[in-house]
Amino acid sequence: MKLAKIRLTDGSTAAVLWEGDQLFPIDLMQVDHVRSLMDVLHAPDPFGLVKYLTDKTGSSFDASTATFLAPIDRQEVWAAGVTYKRSQVARMEESESAASHYDKVYTAPRPEIFFKATPNRVSGPGEDLRVRADSQWSVPEPELALVINPQNKLVGFTVGNDMSARDIEGENPLYLPQAKVYNQCCGLGPCVLVTETPLDRQGTTIELRIERAGHMAFHGSTTLDQMKREFPELIDWLAKENDLPSGAFLLTGTGIVPPDDFTLENGDVVSISISGIGTLTNPIVKA
Repeated sequence: MKLAKIRLTDGSTAAVLWEGDQLFPIDLMQVDHVRSLMDVLHAPDPFGLVKYLTDKTGSSFDASTATFLAPIDRQEVWAAGVTYKRSQVARMEESESAASHYDKVYTAPRPEIFFKATPNRVSGPGEDLRVRADSQWSVPEPELALVINPQNKLVGFTVGNDMSARDIEGENPLYLPQAKVYNQCCGLGPCVLVTETPLDRQGTTIELRIERAGHMAFHGSTTLDQMKREFPELIDWLAKENDLPSGAFLLTGTGIVPPDDFTLENGDVVSISISGIGTLTNPIVKA
């Protein structure tokens, strides 16, 4: 089951069920305390609730012409780092002084988890993502994002882009918040996949494409089974001593890193595809 948020022609938003090329509105006014996509995701039985609130015999929208929004309401966005071997190597290369720390965190029981974004810093499909004006070496980080409810339960998955200023982080690991958290620093979308069965990690492919002036500037892919950490493990560490009253999105790290001589430029277009979920595409801007 795929759930999404779209913008209507009058400027309002709607939660929808996405099936094939059709989007079916979810009537959020039928049940008390269900007023947003977040409320649907956090319900005890999202499948049953969506079935109850959705009339497939009524009006629908064409998915190819809809304006999709980031599937976030009030949730925080967090991120886990150095969960793939490729990420460990890249982080060690960008920061000689902190190389041993990145090497150790890859194998340590406690993962690297950091705050990434508030909803106002998140961009949805087609919306701009930003390279910091004070960065000369920035890259996208294509990641599977976990959707977590206030009870710290995994309720869905989406596509995430953890934009990163590698030069700022590499200069000093204490600059990590500045390298990671800023305006338009995170992409989410186009939908949330809610499934009753576990993801096939070996069969789930993550693909990154970066276009520049109409040409492919970088392409890479990996599979989810290359991630060292398990989902429950990351969620448990995030939730330690840390209440999430509105739930959270948790980016799970990247296994695709462009070469060291590559940096995003103004006008680039970044597309991240995860099999079974969809493709998140964002233009890049830099002041």
